Amino acid sequence: MTPDRARRPGPTVRTRVRELTSAGERRREDRLATEEPLEIRLAWPGAPARRVWVTMRTPGHDFDLAAGWLVHEGLARPADVSGVAYCTDRDLQPEQEFNVVTVTLASGPAADLGHRHSTQATGSSACGVCGKDSIAAALDVAPGSRWAGSLPEPDVVRRLPVLLRGKQTVFERTGGVHAAGLFTAEGDALVVREDVGRHNAVDKVTGARVLAGESFAEAALVVSGRAGFELVQKAVTAGTGALVAVGAPTSLAVHLAERAGLAVFGFTSADRCVRYC
Repeated sequence: MTPDRARRPGPTVRTRVRELTSAGERRREDRLATEEPLEIRLAWPGAPARRVWVTMRTPGHDFDLAAGWLVHEGLARPADVSGVAYCTDRDLQPEQEFNVVTVTLASGPAADLGHRHSTQATGSSACGVCGKDSIAAALDVAPGSRWAGSLPEPDVVRRLPVLLRGKQTVFERTGGVHAAGLFTAEGDALVVREDVGRHNAVDKVTGARVLAGESFAEAALVVSGRAGFELVQKAVTAGTGALVAVGAPTSLAVHLAERAGLAVFGFTSADRCVRYC
């Protein structure tokens, strides 16, 4: 008898909760954002697939995540990504079937994998630069093709978080995920992705553009939280013109953005925004 195929995990799961208020207790159904590991493997002609990273993520757009992460890490040139598929190794347990993704390159990696991308490399859903060997290595960012067009005007910048929020369907159901979106200078959304990891959401955005054969160097990358260093690093690698955050940037984020010529906006709301560089 052929075993049932594993069911692909969704971005949310149902749970029963007890809501406790001043009016008393109410039992009801709620939804949680799904968090599961994703193992990313890399293969190219003459080389068997090998693990290069494991991260905790919200299932959905896994191929985007894998492709975007490889580009942001400098391991793959966008044009070299020739295929992405879930792994079908016989030794995988059914529940692992949709938690392992193999990216195939048309040629070898764009950079030496090194030990920081070894088979032991792992990261949490909150980690963006866990694999870096040192602060110097973390600051050594290879920028992509820079955005040469106009940046959003201040009135557009202030609207961007609201436009992003309107497309956060998983957040609407769970309140437990971050979002990132790529927008034109006029405020048109090109792609929006959600994930428990803020850096994963950005990887998914870039990966979606890579797999669609579209440029990921655009006017503005908008994120639903703070502008940490790891998000600036990914924005610089992608060649984005501006990073727009709902929260504050960090000192190291501003330092890297200034060095790379990336505009950074923080504390962005309908009423105000703060430009740091």
